[in-house]
Amino acid sequence: MSKNLPKIKDIYSDIELAVKQDGLMTVLNQNPLPEWIKIHPYIKDYKYLPIERIEFLLRSIFKTNYKIEVLKTGLLLNTVEVTVRVHYKDIVTGEWMYHDGVGAQEIQTKQGSGHLLLDMSNINRGAVTMALPIAKTIAVKDACDHFGTIS
Repeated sequence: MSKNLPKIKDIYSDIELAVKQDGLMTVLNQNPLPEWIKIHPYIKDYKYLPIERIEFLLRSIFKTNYKIEVLKTGLLLNTVEVTVRVHYKDIVTGEWMYHDGVGAQEIQTKQGSGHLLLDMSNINRGAVTMALPIAKTIAVKDACDHFGTIS
């Protein structure tokens, strides 16, 4: 039984394009610089890449050829939820593409009031104003996770 593996030219019609795409994938799957990694102040031993680094990588890799679109915001139980779409122009093909991401952040309530938002009078003043941008940040980071290890 003879098994002949396909040749690269049989898989890709444009080998030069495939090489460029592999180069981009190599860059996107590098680990972020160790000094960029932060330890979360409230979650023990949780390491994360801050949103400012994600935004820096978007600007560095895609220049001005990306945008973040908020698709949806809402309440989900005791949290604010956000769905975003990160549009980007593929630097190899020039094609516009996108990745979606979701994020949620618990809304702060008055101490001792429980965690369900059944009584809206228990929500702390400014709680939604604080929770919404955090949820958006989480959603953007979730969408950017699709690019590779670097984000």
